Amino acid sequence: MEESRILIVEDEKKIADTLNFGLSENGYHTEVAYDGNLGYQLFQANTFDLTVLDINIPGMNGYELCKLIRAENREMPIIMLTAMTSIDDKIEGYDAGADDYIIKPFEFKELLMKIRVLLRRTMSNRVPPGTILKAADLELNIDSKEVKRGNTTINLTAKEFQLLEYLLRNKNKVLSRSEIAINVWEIDFDTNTNVIDVYINYVRNKIDKPFSQKLIHTQVGMGYILKEN
Repeated sequence: MEESRILIVEDEKKIADTLNFGLSENGYHTEVAYDGNLGYQLFQANTFDLTVLDINIPGMNGYELCKLIRAENREMPIIMLTAMTSIDDKIEGYDAGADDYIIKPFEFKELLMKIRVLLRRTMSNRVPPGTILKAADLELNIDSKEVKRGNTTINLTAKEFQLLEYLLRNKNKVLSRSEIAINVWEIDFDTNTNVIDVYINYVRNKIDKPFSQKLIHTQVGMGYILKEN
């Protein structure tokens, strides 16, 4: 899967540059606009998976830009950033089409988690009924929860199925332990636990060990990747 593309519209250069660097470091492709008009131009000229949008920006403000984006793209998640804390401001943001709202100052880790949750939700909504995820001779049926490798049916626990589904959805992409923890377990990654490695091993023993072609690979110091060769 290609890396997700995120549009950042933020006029405070220090914040914009911090977001740009942090999201790039976490595997996202980013484009930055320092005012609403340029943000709209970038939105029209490119395809984005998510927008991080400040409200008080030069040109058209965040509410106006959010409405324009939402009118043209009903599915893309929009996260609003603002220093305004009143409930009326939040209501105006949601009415404009925002999916989530984060108050300045904020922890980057909090924003990153919101982005991951919204992107995961969007990805899940795009999967049509009966979809089968594949890699080589491995097949995972979203509806029936069946997993097969060739003609062999593989029995997985619920959590093993979720882990394999996430790996297949991100085929050919290196996934960090932190990404797996947030997207499969919906928790922050605890460096003192080896639960991710244990479950990767469980899944490997079932879908890889009995077969000559190995699909799940370890990227030392980075995480895991499911690939066909």
